[in-house]
Amino acid sequence: MDNKAEVREFLISRREKVTPNQVGLPEGTNRRVLGLRRSEVAALAGVSVEYYTRIERGGISGASPEILDAIAKALMLDDAERAHLFDLAHAASPVARPARRRSPKCWCPHPSLQWMLDGFTAGPAFIRNGRMDLLAVNVPARGFYRDIYDMPGQPPNIARFTFLDERAYEFYPDWDFFAEVTVAILRTEAGRDPHNKSLHDLIGELGTRSPEFRTRWGGHNVRHHGTGLKTFHHPEVGEMTLAYEGMSLEAEPGLTFTAYTAEPGSPSAERMQLLASWAASEYGGPLADPDATTAEHKQKR
Repeated sequence: MDNKAEVREFLISRREKVTPNQVGLPEGTNRRVLGLRRSEVAALAGVSVEYYTRIERGGISGASPEILDAIAKALMLDDAERAHLFDLAHAASPVARPARRRSPKCWCPHPSLQWMLDGFTAGPAFIRNGRMDLLAVNVPARGFYRDIYDMPGQPPNIARFTFLDERAYEFYPDWDFFAEVTVAILRTEAGRDPHNKSLHDLIGELGTRSPEFRTRWGGHNVRHHGTGLKTFHHPEVGEMTLAYEGMSLEAEPGLTFTAYTAEPGSPSAERMQLLASWAASEYGGPLADPDATTAEHKQKR
């Protein structure tokens, strides 16, 4: 990706979201721009207009952490947006090294990792990478995401399902929310790992085939996706509201362990039990065989 264009479009999009009133500045009567002017951001950050203009035009290489932090505060960036700004600055550095990421075509879970997945019986548990490939799953997750595994092309990918499969509109009752989250996760990963060809290929495919994706991608929104509630409508058991927790794997940079569970005693918990029972009958016991859990082995079949 063009780092300068990414920096420019991200900073402009954030600047347009902040109103003068939010930062204690007068609105004025001759304002011709959305949000703040460059001069106002520069003043709030304590830098010259010329220097901020150079950064906003993509000349971010060499900007100190202190300057980046001042700009983040001036633009009222949240934690995810601030981290994204620092990722873009790191990618622009001439000494920056590409982040170490595992390709889904050559990665398979260590046996102990699969044991951990299989040991989680309260609901779906899976390992994904930043481009949202499903790399390893437990039995409930295999049943939960059955339609994703049913899509042509490998590896199974949540983003491709969200934007390229009509079944996603039923699976996600609030499809717009899931679409926004999906794009924000991909945008965040693109900032962290700007040289990842497989990620760029996925973004290019989605941008070409989905107008909905193209519109959202232009918003430059990012997020830290760690915990919360989501509602799904599974074709076998119906609607479930589930809590999720996402955790980065210390031993596998770029990979995330995610688990879903339902509130004990709730209708969603009853439906989750039905799903687990159905998945066990459909897919057998714990998916200990890597051929059944990893995308690269399924691809060889």
